[in-house]
Amino acid sequence: MTGTMVVYSSLFVRFAWAVNPRNYLLFACHAFNVVAQLNQLRRAIDYKLETDPAAIDEIKTLGTQAAVAGAGVLGTVAVSTPLQRAIVSSAVVPKPVRDFAAHPAGPFQIHFWAPTFKWMLSVANLADLDRPTDKISLSQTTALTATGVIWSRYSMVITPVNYNLMAVNLALGSSSGYHLFRKLKADYVDAPKAAAP
Repeated sequence: MTGTMVVYSSLFVRFAWAVNPRNYLLFACHAFNVVAQLNQLRRAIDYKLETDPAAIDEIKTLGTQAAVAGAGVLGTVAVSTPLQRAIVSSAVVPKPVRDFAAHPAGPFQIHFWAPTFKWMLSVANLADLDRPTDKISLSQTTALTATGVIWSRYSMVITPVNYNLMAVNLALGSSSGYHLFRKLKADYVDAPKAAAP
């Protein structure tokens, strides 16, 4: 999860800088999260090395995989502008695909990739709908619900308007709101009834 959070927050650092109006608070929060998550990764590696002498090979393998993935991302970024131009100017490519490729929140812009990566968080939340209520954090679920609601609105007032960001935050707010309702019901409605004589 730490690696996912590093990538997620790195994308939103770039997103916060690229969006209009520029969002310095979002930039600072995600930049801090990248540093914090990298520190967590360092601590996990240190712990693994202290407790498992054979871990060095596993860590080298993971490092190689991360380097290959990073090189793939850099290569993709390097060819993205010529690829976008080719798609947009092609007479063979259907018009809806050309329009999507040319859109300011299309697949060749950070405005597409930051919210798309955020879907990983929402999908994890949706996949966990039957989680026992004693395992649900009230504060975290409240924060995720509020995040979903606030950012759904924010996605409609920025330039470019970002429907992908709105959809992912509606999913996050809805699924977190469902968990929040379950937690509140279990702790403040069902528990007092069970305890009553």
